[in-house]
Amino acid sequence: MSEHASGPPPDDPLRGSRTSAVWTGVVGLGLLLVLLIIFIAQNTQEAEVNFLGWSGTAPQSVALLIATAAGLALAVIAASLRILQLRRRVRRTR
Repeated sequence: MSEHASGPPPDDPLRGSRTSAVWTGVVGLGLLLVLLIIFIAQNTQEAEVNFLGWSGTAPQSVALLIATAAGLALAVIAASLRILQLRRRVRRTR
């Protein structure tokens, strides 16, 4: 039988670390930023925007990015409320 059943030994210098996770995140965000720049560069046409009585024009890419950010914010709020609800339920049952 092997001494180590699964995974690398704790003193393995090539094991994953927080720094490697951060580096992976930075690379991923860098790629996302490049894609975002391409999206903005290709969608510079003006678009008419109307919202709750406000109206104006904005570049199409900016309008889409703002709508995406607003949708993401609503999803985060809804998910956070659900997580809080589940945590309260778990505390009550303990």
